[in-house]
Amino acid sequence: MDSLLREVRPMVVRYCRARLARVSGLAHYSDDVAQEVCIALLTAIPRYQDRGRPFASFVFGIAAHKVADTLRVAGRVETVPTESVPERADDGPGPEESAVRGIEAQRARELLDELPEQQRRLLIMRVIAGLTADETGHVLGMSAGAVRVAQHRAIARLRQVAVANRLFT
Repeated sequence: MDSLLREVRPMVVRYCRARLARVSGLAHYSDDVAQEVCIALLTAIPRYQDRGRPFASFVFGIAAHKVADTLRVAGRVETVPTESVPERADDGPGPEESAVRGIEAQRARELLDELPEQQRRLLIMRVIAGLTADETGHVLGMSAGAVRVAQHRAIARLRQVAVANRLFT
């Protein structure tokens, strides 16, 4: 079990960080959610049945459910103002920068929606979640070389769509 967790946990942490970073204020939950995924994985292993799909798909299925649970709970929690004032100014992005980032993120999502499902999943795993070509290939049932070729093709397709939509030249 220790070696399994050592192998799986880094992928799960990257996945949780990528998914929860999209929602403002939830990125700090990613390590906790990853820990919950690992615990759920350990309790689910006795019921695991090999159905010809990669084991990583089983793991990411659990992770997707745990992230969804976190997002659901976070949507119900109200923020409570604090009584203390911070010692120094917030170095985070201001309203303008946040708005621009939101617009850019929406454009990126729209571009990704133009891709076929397999290419979209591949780019999300490689670029957003930060998985290696080997890890991505394991999840998608491809070799690392095939992942790199498919990633190159997906990026070229994104470029074509962006140029066609005049997002950049």
